[in-house]
Amino acid sequence: MSVNEIGEFIGAVLILTGGIASVISAFGLIRLPDIYTRSHAATKSSTLAVLLTLSGTFLYFLFREQFVSVRVLLGIVFVFLTAPVAGHLIVRAAYRSKVKLADISTEDELYEVLYKNESKNDGSSEKS
Repeated sequence: MSVNEIGEFIGAVLILTGGIASVISAFGLIRLPDIYTRSHAATKSSTLAVLLTLSGTFLYFLFREQFVSVRVLLGIVFVFLTAPVAGHLIVRAAYRSKVKLADISTEDELYEVLYKNESKNDGSSEKS
């Protein structure tokens, strides 16, 4: 085996691994109970899937055609930077809109931090 064939094989394995991670991400979106856990599946595993697929594509074309694709590199950087931030903002907006947690969730530590003024006001109105 030559170095080019090994590089092509590694690229193909990365693309295949990215496809498998994408399928796992889709199962997570279907099976998980609420927006918070679904967002975790959507951002973490699908970001990994896209990064693996694009990295495999980059390596495949690098070893097959000796072609360095700046567009693929920019795509890797763009997805790596924007997908987790977008997922965080979506979950933050859902939480601030008071979307309920799943029934199996045991603790909401952020509620006391964000809404401590509201809970104090609610308690004082009940006492009077």
